[in-house]
Amino acid sequence: MTQFRISEAAGLLGVSDDTVRRWCADGILSVSRDESGRQVVDGAELAAHAKVMAAEVSDVGDVRRSARNRFTGLVTKVEIDGLMAQVELQCGPNRVVSLMSSEAAREMRLDVGSKAVAVIKATMVILETDKESRP
Repeated sequence: MTQFRISEAAGLLGVSDDTVRRWCADGILSVSRDESGRQVVDGAELAAHAKVMAAEVSDVGDVRRSARNRFTGLVTKVEIDGLMAQVELQCGPNRVVSLMSSEAAREMRLDVGSKAVAVIKATMVILETDKESRP
């Protein structure tokens, strides 16, 4: 069974350690102790809670789409050079970079500090784990 320390769980969910501790105290997440006596949260339970948190994020618009990967964030950089623009979003702990036409960036009025949603449809997603992943 995969377990995560409180700080690891917080980092994975993009919240503070105190928030995870509060969820444990409120019974939202179960907490136990590992062999070293540190508080840990079960990975499967953490994954289930992450799905609940994601479902609570409101969708934008009345549109149907096939892309399931949506990340809401703040624009942190807009670099327009000729026909192309590079736009960076900070979506919680994740940085998302989009390349688009400079015309699209201007039409969308993308400026540093504005809110945007990155919608990603990928035919290939690469997953990584630690070499010494937990049992």
